[in-house]
Amino acid sequence: MQRFNPIRRSNEKIVQESLSGERALYRGENLEIHDTVFHDGESPLKESRNVKLYGCEFQWKYPLWYSENVYVKDCVWQEMGRSGVWYTNHMTVEDSMIGAPKNFRRCNDITLKHVTIPNAQETFWMCNGIHLDHVVVRGDYFAMNSQNITASNLEIYGNYAFDGGRNITLRNCKLITKDCFWNCENVTVYDSYISGEYLAWNTKNLTLVNCTIESNQGLDYIENLKMVNCKLVNTNYAFEYSENMDVEVTNRVDSILNPGSGTIRAKEIGQSIIEKDNCDVSKTKIVVEAGEHKHLQMTRQAEA
Repeated sequence: MQRFNPIRRSNEKIVQESLSGERALYRGENLEIHDTVFHDGESPLKESRNVKLYGCEFQWKYPLWYSENVYVKDCVWQEMGRSGVWYTNHMTVEDSMIGAPKNFRRCNDITLKHVTIPNAQETFWMCNGIHLDHVVVRGDYFAMNSQNITASNLEIYGNYAFDGGRNITLRNCKLITKDCFWNCENVTVYDSYISGEYLAWNTKNLTLVNCTIESNQGLDYIENLKMVNCKLVNTNYAFEYSENMDVEVTNRVDSILNPGSGTIRAKEIGQSIIEKDNCDVSKTKIVVEAGEHKHLQMTRQAEA
């Protein structure tokens, strides 16, 4: 009994088929596939090349591994279509729903437009060249250790997004994610809303333009932090040990803690907490609307 389908299909239009069994279209080339359901059976399109899928559904694991030049429109990954796209290059997905976790791993040049990923745990790991437009994501550890990412109108609901990322540019996004942008380099965010604790710790070269930030102990331990025309709401203990800051906040900052160096401009600072044994406050200039801010020298009291 043969384990795999021995027939290699190429240069073919496939319409309304029900395919099952392992590697159903293994190494398929130049295929246009319409209204087809891939039932049980792993890796149906493994090693495929130049494939277009319209109105298809993946019901089982590993549908597109080691593939090249894939276009997907109006398709669905069911929950068991997990780990769906790994080691694949040059892929575009439009107007689709990806209902399975651990999708897109070690891929290059992946574009998603008008896509929802309601079960996005561990999705887009270690990828290079991610382009997202009107994508909604729910799940933890999105885009970990990936690089060269652009996104507009992206919504993320889930913690630890972009950990270890490099070369990231976001526009008009909404991110509800604790520990976002940890351990990153070269991140620029425009016209976006970010809410979550401990924002961007241990990151180098972070620029925020026209953004609203809500974060407990956010924006700490950053090297080269620039903020232009931003708001900080419900944000305490900001800027701890952040170096080379050029920060412009248009409203009241609730509190800052042991800033590293640079300039902070704000309408008002609720409280400056400076531990003289842990911070050389002379390295940071703080300017408020009424003039140069006077630091309150104090030591934090242990919480009861």
